[in-house]
Amino acid sequence: MSFGSRAASGRGMHAWRWLFILTMLVLLALLLGTGMKPVEAQSPPLEEASPVPQEGVVPGEILVKFEPSAPSTNKKRVHGKKGGRTKEVIPEIEVEVVQVAPGQEEARAADYQEDPNVRYAEPNGVYRAVETRSRRSDGAKANWTPSDSRVGGQWAFNNTGRNGWTRDADIDAFEAWDVTRGSRDVPVAVLDSGVSPSHEDLPKAAETVNFSKSPTPDDAYGHGTHVAGTVAARTDNGTTGVAGTCPRCTLYNVKVLDDSGNGSYSSVAKGVRWAANHGAKVINMSLAGTGYSRTLKEAVDHAWGKGAVLVAAAGNGETNARFYPAAYRNVVAVAATDQDDRKAVFSSYGSSWVDVAAPGVGILSTTQDGRYGRKSGTSMATPHVAGVAGLVWSNSSGADARNESVRQKIEEAVDPIGGTGASSLGKGRINACKAVGGSCDLNGSRR
Repeated sequence: MSFGSRAASGRGMHAWRWLFILTMLVLLALLLGTGMKPVEAQSPPLEEASPVPQEGVVPGEILVKFEPSAPSTNKKRVHGKKGGRTKEVIPEIEVEVVQVAPGQEEARAADYQEDPNVRYAEPNGVYRAVETRSRRSDGAKANWTPSDSRVGGQWAFNNTGRNGWTRDADIDAFEAWDVTRGSRDVPVAVLDSGVSPSHEDLPKAAETVNFSKSPTPDDAYGHGTHVAGTVAARTDNGTTGVAGTCPRCTLYNVKVLDDSGNGSYSSVAKGVRWAANHGAKVINMSLAGTGYSRTLKEAVDHAWGKGAVLVAAAGNGETNARFYPAAYRNVVAVAATDQDDRKAVFSSYGSSWVDVAAPGVGILSTTQDGRYGRKSGTSMATPHVAGVAGLVWSNSSGADARNESVRQKIEEAVDPIGGTGASSLGKGRINACKAVGGSCDLNGSRR
């Protein structure tokens, strides 16, 4: 081939190259003009994901709240796109419990959160019963002293100063009972690990429901029965057992913790909602965790809006870090004190979020095996406050019969606490007698 032929051939190839580039540019412009987009990567099917163990969350579950304006077709599209499947919907707060790949809870929640149809998404975290260690126990006067054989060991009600303790470092329950011992019209819901149905010293629960993973609403863990006894044990029933803070209050057994003492955000939220919808005047939550749940906050706000007083343990973290649900605005956060009216060594604290304190060391109450024992923890302090709330409700009428008023009376009717860290335990240690407007100068009271 001559040089002239090679040059002509080269010019032809050069022209074809430019023609190919122009063609590709035109095609690209057409694709963009029609709004076509590259194929997006899809979330892996549940069975194909590689589980990554995580502590503190329910494996394979997240909580998703869609915007109220999102139509059902958009919700289905979002689930299909994100690789989730609705397991159930918590009524009224309309939060979906969504199944995702185990080990991918954080990633999938973040993925859902990016969609404009989603108001919020979060892993279904875990709260726990908050007690320290327990030990078995076999084992003062006011105008009315119950006849229960072990009431003398309930120092939280009437601290006589024995064992070198500080006299009257208690909630003045005996004096409060001169005013009221509660009312059957005031249900107190115990959201916990269940309540023993056969304990001789516990009233039969008027309502029982189970939102935990356990197959039974009974207490196999041993936490809820102890809490229930502090709230509403049968009182003044001859030679049997212990007394309850609000002896005549009605008891609801709302199981939200499993037989290991753990409960998910969703189970606690369902329990709170159920209790409020079934007329509970007081909701006791002797459980805590460091995770902030928007789902549970919505349930708490719903219950507060229905008129309930909610009480929760501040946690046993020995720290000022916030624990939930106690740290929500519409919950009374309860720290623990000891027999000398000082902060219990294990108790969490915080002047910006703890509301009150109550006795929480060596608390004698009912146990799930039909016996009696002592436990310590903010879990044990909390039912004292719930019981006092029941007493205040029972003694309230008219404008005072509102949850805002009941809470205010509890938080204002307190005694000062001494010792290091006292200012970080809220307004003070509760006083049942003051809260119900009683005469609180009995028993050598300091007031």
